[in-house]
Amino acid sequence: MIPLTLAELAAAVDGRLVGADGTATVTGTAEYDSRKIGPGGLFVAFVGAKVDGHDYAARAVEAGAVAVLGTREVPGVPMIVVADPLTAIAALARVSVRRLPDLTVVGVTGSSGKTSTKDLIGQLLARVGPTVSPPGSLNNELGHPHTVLRAGLQTRFLVLEKGARGPGHISYLCGIAPPTVGVVVNVGVAHIGEFGSVEGIAAAKGELVEALPADGLAVLNADDPLVRAMASRTSARVVLVGEAADADVRAEDVTLDERGRAAYTLVTPDGRYPVRLGLSGRHQVGNSLAAAAVARAAGLPDAELAAALGELRLVSTRRMDVFDRPDGVTVVDDSYNANPASTSAALRALAAMGKDRRTVAVLGFMAELGEQERSGHEQVGRLVAELQVDRLYVVGGSAAPIHEAATADQRWGGESVLVADQEAAVGRLRDELRAGDVVLVKGSRYQTWDVVDALRVTGGAPA
Repeated sequence: MIPLTLAELAAAVDGRLVGADGTATVTGTAEYDSRKIGPGGLFVAFVGAKVDGHDYAARAVEAGAVAVLGTREVPGVPMIVVADPLTAIAALARVSVRRLPDLTVVGVTGSSGKTSTKDLIGQLLARVGPTVSPPGSLNNELGHPHTVLRAGLQTRFLVLEKGARGPGHISYLCGIAPPTVGVVVNVGVAHIGEFGSVEGIAAAKGELVEALPADGLAVLNADDPLVRAMASRTSARVVLVGEAADADVRAEDVTLDERGRAAYTLVTPDGRYPVRLGLSGRHQVGNSLAAAAVARAAGLPDAELAAALGELRLVSTRRMDVFDRPDGVTVVDDSYNANPASTSAALRALAAMGKDRRTVAVLGFMAELGEQERSGHEQVGRLVAELQVDRLYVVGGSAAPIHEAATADQRWGGESVLVADQEAAVGRLRDELRAGDVVLVKGSRYQTWDVVDALRVTGGAPA
């Protein structure tokens, strides 16, 4: 966070100083978890359903907070009192960005893969200059400004993931920290329950490129027609990435090794370079190309870029994390979240990794699909059959259409088991897994976390 006096901070958020010295300066980070407060920080107190942040205000000051931003006075605590902390932290983030004129803001959105792509971009840009790109999916009205406020006077690149639950959400986030680079990974049916149609999702995701300035850069997935079409919605320079023949930054001759890691020829306007990724999943090809396009624009030379792509690693948890257990079982933890597109990508990665091994998929419910809830789950079940996954465990009755579609497919020679809950799935897996199996665990948030955590506890270190 840029240094601000409490007087400056109060003016930025339209707040009222109470029991505070206006000349005192915030030099640390802004946090809404009192356990993360350090010397010079600002504690933002929210009133939640179960916890009131104001109850931790004194503790935050003891930990080093210069002041507390909240909605009511706390005796003995230096306060900036505001009507709404969420509005206030957004306003503070806007002021912070305006005072960093040399900062390049990169926005990333998409129906799936945006967190992984954000992580890849952050790793590459860190080779060019000081970069803020924290792990995780801090992509909403709170996480977004919280991330913005991590940028300081030395920060050159700020990489922000932008999520949306409806029209206008991405525009709002872009108003907090106006991007100069926008990356759209894909458009799928994730959260279609909130948008009503894929076209509605595309309209919302395209708000990112509409926010770019004329001298900005839009990095668009050439292999997704709905993303490619967004080129007409921006005045910024457009760079297409993908495997399409006309992509400006593209991959050719893609192959996968026994861990599902891709190798390809990177083709740019300046040459051709061999790349071997250390990340599992063919979908990482497209993610890495988007990251490459951003890094090229930031000044990373192509020859250095090709080598850097091979050094990219996982940053955020539960996203295609492949680990081997001592008993010879390989586990693919992709359990952070799920939708039909991301689950399909994970299943294809499982199939690639299990060519000479028994493949096992543990799949849970995919949320926020609206009217496409049943058809989305059935689509996944049919893909399980098409890929000839050997064994399928479907967790919970809400995910039953996956089981039903897979077992109804006459092409399939595998076996499906519908279990009531995660505990039941863990019990079956404990009894039935054997050495050499490759296990994918995938589901919407929390739906399969207990399963993969049990598989990890059983033994094994990251590969």
